[in-house]
Amino acid sequence: MPVISEFQTQVGLARVWLEPAVLPGQPRATLVLGHGAGGGIEAPDLLAAQAAGLARGLQVLRVEQPWRVAGRRVAVAPTQLDIAWLEVCATVAGPLIVGGRSAGARVACRTATATGAIAVLCLAFPLVPSQRTFSRAAELALPQVPLLVVQGSRDRFGVPEQSQVVEGADHGFAVRRKDGRTPGDVAVEVEQRVADWLSTVLPSA
Repeated sequence: MPVISEFQTQVGLARVWLEPAVLPGQPRATLVLGHGAGGGIEAPDLLAAQAAGLARGLQVLRVEQPWRVAGRRVAVAPTQLDIAWLEVCATVAGPLIVGGRSAGARVACRTATATGAIAVLCLAFPLVPSQRTFSRAAELALPQVPLLVVQGSRDRFGVPEQSQVVEGADHGFAVRRKDGRTPGDVAVEVEQRVADWLSTVLPSA
């Protein structure tokens, strides 16, 4: 069971869900994950990433942003998301890997240098906003550390060039029955891709 705690930030009360490392000894690092603008920390891809982190000897924090803790339906401005995220990350000791899905992935990219992260994980990065023509590729270029982008091939926001593509999956990593794949199949694939990548960026045991 996760250890749930609340943390008062400058922009409101955040909630942190901690899954302690399950392997013997101290955690090798901490994986901090943020949710998107349309969903919470229970998103299947976030849970898949969490499973990958635990399997690699990490402790995992899922951060629930203050706007969602307060029960709002619409996310706040990016600057406020970044403030809350930075304050939570500042409480974590040891090597830090930051990431998230969709809007949470954007936060992780924008703040990667400030958090001192050793790597960044992006799930379903929203490359081109709905009904817009500009790209957020510049945000993906901000981290100066190893970066993994896992993206569904049918993501309505586009697929960044550097992505590891999950065939048939949409922005929420849902798949169509006609493609012959189940949500469980996709979760296993996302978990494996993240786990393989973590093995290349983690500090030596």
